[in-house]
Amino acid sequence: MSFYRLYRGSKSARIGFRLVLILALLFGAIHWLSSKDTVIYASNADASALLNFKEKSAEPSYAMAMLDHPEAAAEAAKAKPIPIIPADYAQADPIAELETGQADGELDWNSESGWVEWKFEAPQAGWYELHLEYKPLPGGKVSIVRGVQIDGSYPYLESEHLELERQWKDAKYPYDRNEIGMQVRPQQTELSGWADKALSDYSVSSRPLLYRLEQGEHTLRLVGEREPVALRAISFQPQAPIASYEEYAASQPAAASEASWYAMTEAEQFQRKSSLTIQTDHWAEPYISPDPEGRVTYNVLGGNQWKNPGEWVEWQMAVPSDGWYELDLKNFQNYRPGFKAYRTIEIDGQTPFKELLHYGFDYHKEFEITTLADSQGKPYRFYLRKGTHAIRMTADSSVLEPINLALQDTLSQLADYDRHIRLITGNYSKSAFDANIDSTRTWDMVKYDPDVAAKLQGFIRRLTDIRDYINGVNGRSSDLSQAIETSIDMLNDMLTDVNEVPNKINDFSTIQSNIGTWMSTLTQEPLLFDFAVVRTPGTKTGLKVPTALARIPYALKDFGRSFFMDYDLSKDNEDGALTIWIQRGRDYADLLRELVDQDFTPKTGIKVNINLMPNPNMLVLGNAAGDVPDVALGIGESTPADYAMRSAVEDLSKYPGFDDVSKRFIPGVERALSYNGGTYGLPEVQNFQMLFYRTDVLDNLHLKVPDTWDDVFDILPTLQENGMTINFPKADFSTLFFENGAEPYSPDGLRATLTSEAGLKSFKQWTDLYTKYNLPIDIPAFFQHFRDGDIPIGVADFNTYVQLLVAAPEITGHWKIAPLPGVPQADGEVARWSQQGLSAAMIMKKSEHKDQAWQFLQWWTSAGVQAQYANDIESFYGMEFRWNTANVEAMKSLSWPSDDLKAIREQARWAKNMPVVPGYYFLGREMDFAWNRTVFDNMPAEESLEEAELSLQREMNLRQNDFGIKSNADLRVPQIVKPFQWEEASR
Repeated sequence: MSFYRLYRGSKSARIGFRLVLILALLFGAIHWLSSKDTVIYASNADASALLNFKEKSAEPSYAMAMLDHPEAAAEAAKAKPIPIIPADYAQADPIAELETGQADGELDWNSESGWVEWKFEAPQAGWYELHLEYKPLPGGKVSIVRGVQIDGSYPYLESEHLELERQWKDAKYPYDRNEIGMQVRPQQTELSGWADKALSDYSVSSRPLLYRLEQGEHTLRLVGEREPVALRAISFQPQAPIASYEEYAASQPAAASEASWYAMTEAEQFQRKSSLTIQTDHWAEPYISPDPEGRVTYNVLGGNQWKNPGEWVEWQMAVPSDGWYELDLKNFQNYRPGFKAYRTIEIDGQTPFKELLHYGFDYHKEFEITTLADSQGKPYRFYLRKGTHAIRMTADSSVLEPINLALQDTLSQLADYDRHIRLITGNYSKSAFDANIDSTRTWDMVKYDPDVAAKLQGFIRRLTDIRDYINGVNGRSSDLSQAIETSIDMLNDMLTDVNEVPNKINDFSTIQSNIGTWMSTLTQEPLLFDFAVVRTPGTKTGLKVPTALARIPYALKDFGRSFFMDYDLSKDNEDGALTIWIQRGRDYADLLRELVDQDFTPKTGIKVNINLMPNPNMLVLGNAAGDVPDVALGIGESTPADYAMRSAVEDLSKYPGFDDVSKRFIPGVERALSYNGGTYGLPEVQNFQMLFYRTDVLDNLHLKVPDTWDDVFDILPTLQENGMTINFPKADFSTLFFENGAEPYSPDGLRATLTSEAGLKSFKQWTDLYTKYNLPIDIPAFFQHFRDGDIPIGVADFNTYVQLLVAAPEITGHWKIAPLPGVPQADGEVARWSQQGLSAAMIMKKSEHKDQAWQFLQWWTSAGVQAQYANDIESFYGMEFRWNTANVEAMKSLSWPSDDLKAIREQARWAKNMPVVPGYYFLGREMDFAWNRTVFDNMPAEESLEEAELSLQREMNLRQNDFGIKSNADLRVPQIVKPFQWEEASR
């Protein structure tokens, strides 16, 4: 949290906070002094022992492929180059939108989709790197992704999604400061130009990926996944061997006596980086460089903003003469207890020696100055020529890939065995509160499962090998290895009396959950840097790291500053500036303020005040009192139309350029923001409903993912026979209504039409789900049931999607999303209409800066700004903060898995939100009452729905009378009859 935020309360609160801070620092110092070194571990387990299993997927993982071909690296060094001219392609998918570029042989791939194929001849059999010389085409914010097929198939899983990075740098350095002295992050500038890359994946290998080619003719196909790209050269190349440090040192000139010299480069003074998510941060402690002196100063780089494998940062360092040098890095590595953080290090585009592949920075609790050194602590020396050199560090988790694969397979086997035991016992519940366990029953497990002891021993043996491997890699115990140790104890407890396994069945879920919690961070490599130092060997720099005693005077000094330094941002609320109220958390508001200062204000000259609106009632009260903002952000989707009925909000459709702005969104989503022919809000973020399903469970039951509701009813008996079921949110009547062609209101918005033929059919189908098909009425935690596997398929929203990605890593790779089941139409298309809840932005009627407010909304809802905000908020605060933008172009820039993005985009086409008319708020209530009458009280569907329609119409009539709406009026409810076409948006 920014330091200045902590000083925005009352004076007494600030003084109290300062005293608490001092006490906390003193306590931390005592705790730090009393800490002890961790026990060092060794391991006899190796990768081949961990990967001794058969993968379930059709294509092998790269690690498995290399394990089966230990000769690959040696053969790759002997390969001969095979050049391919991009413009001489054999065939292509028309949707790739290919054009011959300006350079000779250049090919511009103007679409993110499609595929292109080339024919080529391999003069000899062998293993090759695949090099692409590429240039990102303008407009994107994220890396290009292409799949690589050889002769019609992917040689391994990782080849399906390979990245070609864009390159970025800060627009200016040093950074500007705002009115109260706080630094402001600059805009990020993309570095255009050609780049040559050997395709790689640092989650599985520190070297470029290798492709096997037999002698003869082959077909290379690149498959579009994300972002357009220009290609100038393609080639299969040999993989150059890398010497050991001993060989490297022997090949360079002999060491000579060097004068003492050193130079320091700040981490934030980088030359280029591979991702917008890699960001600077601010840090305050003794000897940090530069010292913030009580102000927000972006003086460190990385941490959780630089953790994904393959992300890299490059700095420039200059040396005064030819000679030998050592490299020091001041780093903070306290993110994953017990784990090293790995970086592959290159100098001038080459890794000098093998030891700098996935170089491990040891776990430590505070900033340390680490000299790059061998395992015995002897510093590595680098021979550098006089002049400037590029130092690149790439996050690399490849050394952990055997752990990742082994744990995923083990957890999958545990889940399978869990389901097997539940089929034997008939206990399908995994809840601690409603588990159907009869502890008095005696079981003879060997009779039901003769291999029960052998299977438990197998799990114990595998988890023991994984634990030992983890401890050996890290040189110490870690949170993950301790979680595995606890799981081993639980399995050993079962093994002592296998007849107790049915009574301890929920322990299998506990094991999966405990290990899965730590697996979510296994392949993340967060590492924070303050500065780097290049120096001659033996030079004493005098640079320090903080001690417990040094922290005390530093804290006291900051405490003293707080009495006279101004931390109040309210002085930024200039008279005449555009005022924005935002109904979101402070983190969202602070990031928006930063983006406005970086981009909007410099471009337009418009000053902006941004304030939090913690309660939407503030907007109601402020409007009544005449004290309203110019723009309100983060409001509910019904608010703009609600205010429009009261003439309190601007009709945006009357502003210049509205038609172009409106094309940024799906029409069915905008419907909720329209009233009486006008549009009173713009979408910001949206929710979505998707079908979630467990691939492992459905495969075991030989079931296909349902495409229509008839398909759902076909697979439901099989699920129920196996103690499983399907989830469908009880309150969601709109999906079935819209899919069956029903509308709750007449086109003029004055009459309720619930009892239309389509409406009655939809209502019967909705209630039949719970009466005829016996779906569960109330599932308080679908996420947990889905995670456990007893409800392996169901309809849920975006929050569940994020929750599964963040909090259920143990089922990673075992679940997918698909569009909702739909209703077949006469033309064969399946209608999947569904609401997409959203938050919106609007301009208040009483605003005195309406034109400036419209300029802000045009900027704020643009694809580039939405993409940058989405990437920044996620990189700063994690996946949990994913900004699911409503802008159709910016939506593609988020780091969605390609299969998920295809499913989301298909479902998004069928967005149809409820219109907002006078009395609309009665609709949900009356439909809920109607459902209760039919499902619980057995009232006939027709009678129950008629009662709901009468009540709804009564309320609509009252509200129409209040607003002076005559019986012959037409509120012009938008009629959405065709799904959105993404191709139109791309144009």
